[in-house]
Amino acid sequence: MKKINQTEILKETILLMKMKQADELVQLKDHYHYTVESLKPLNLIKNAFGIIATSPEIKGNILSNVVGMTTGYITKKVLLGSTHNPIKRILGTVLQFVITNIVTKQSEKVKDNDLQNG
Repeated sequence: MKKINQTEILKETILLMKMKQADELVQLKDHYHYTVESLKPLNLIKNAFGIIATSPEIKGNILSNVVGMTTGYITKKVLLGSTHNPIKRILGTVLQFVITNIVTKQSEKVKDNDLQNG
């Protein structure tokens, strides 16, 4: 049987530690690149929109707001047309704002009733 030499054991241990260190360095570099990619502004925006797109509550709120704004804009155009009178333009904007708020709030009430009845 071969006699175990302490120097050989030490060399083997050092070799194993160097291999472990190299593996951990590769993992650290991979994690660094992943972190850098995830913190880029474009990726942050994509992730935020991904979260918004998958949330049904946010989708419903966006839909309500879009319906309200569209209704307010169409009402303003139908009632006032394209006027150059500054007073009518201001009143038209106020009217648009009021109608947008009313329609948005009513669509939320309708949505809440559908959830309770459905």
